[in-house]
Amino acid sequence: MDTKLVTWDPDGVAAWADVAPSEGAVMMHVLRGFIDGGKAGRLVGEHLLELGEPVRIATFDIDELLDYRSRRPEMTFSVNEWTEYDEPSLVLDMVHDVEGTPFLLLHGFEPDIRWEAYIAEVRSMVQRLGVGLVLGAHGIPMAAPHTRPLGVTVHGTSQDLLPDQPSMFGTVTVPASAQNLLEYRFGQWGLDMVNVAVHVPHYLAQSSYPQAAQRALSALEDLSGLVLEPQGLDAEAERAEEEIARQMSESEEVQALVTALEEQYDAFTESRDDEMLREGLIPSADELGAEFEKYLRQQGPEFPQG
Repeated sequence: MDTKLVTWDPDGVAAWADVAPSEGAVMMHVLRGFIDGGKAGRLVGEHLLELGEPVRIATFDIDELLDYRSRRPEMTFSVNEWTEYDEPSLVLDMVHDVEGTPFLLLHGFEPDIRWEAYIAEVRSMVQRLGVGLVLGAHGIPMAAPHTRPLGVTVHGTSQDLLPDQPSMFGTVTVPASAQNLLEYRFGQWGLDMVNVAVHVPHYLAQSSYPQAAQRALSALEDLSGLVLEPQGLDAEAERAEEEIARQMSESEEVQALVTALEEQYDAFTESRDDEMLREGLIPSADELGAEFEKYLRQQGPEFPQG
């Protein structure tokens, strides 16, 4: 269903038709927008695009979906002229995993407005292109230390799709996003969608944290059967680790914060019961909601930079 929101590329659609699985194709969505601690989703998207030459399938009219006043793209001014513009886009590409298996990638700027129209278009894409499973990934800021394994919360439209693992969430109310509403609507329509939220240490949430992207890629591999090569980010992760270690060595305050989080994490993993919550060793729903709100209010980059 073509509307003014989407322009389909006939060559791209034909290329997908030639190689698409007979049933159960995978679509991934990684959007820049509401919340993405450690830039996990953005790094995942960039990594997937680098696995092979993407083929454009469809393009959204970004002017219909973006509020430029609230989220201004960056421009570069050099000496006496404008030399670069980070042009916003929202597109659907065909990409391949490292073994050549094709899948779809929806990436770009998350819509600010017209959420329901956008979601209806994504539903149309899923139906037109034979998608059986939609997957997404992003990072969320959590009170966790970077010195311990990164946790994930896997959520979706059907319990049958989700791994059997404990969750540290009860019921929590947070500001809505187009990505979360997409999952909610898909659940109402009986469509399969799973999203991976990586628990990014809150003091790293504003920075680029490749380890979070690697954790997300591993979870996406488990859910999809695709081979996404998380180790391709090893060099970036090593540089990030070195920078974190350097800045920790220069700040006793950060060292104390990490030590306290380590103690909290270790206590939690030793005993996952209600007493832990009553004693404040894991965050309550109100605390988690407050953490989201704090993240959204932050204006500048946090430790570490880069």
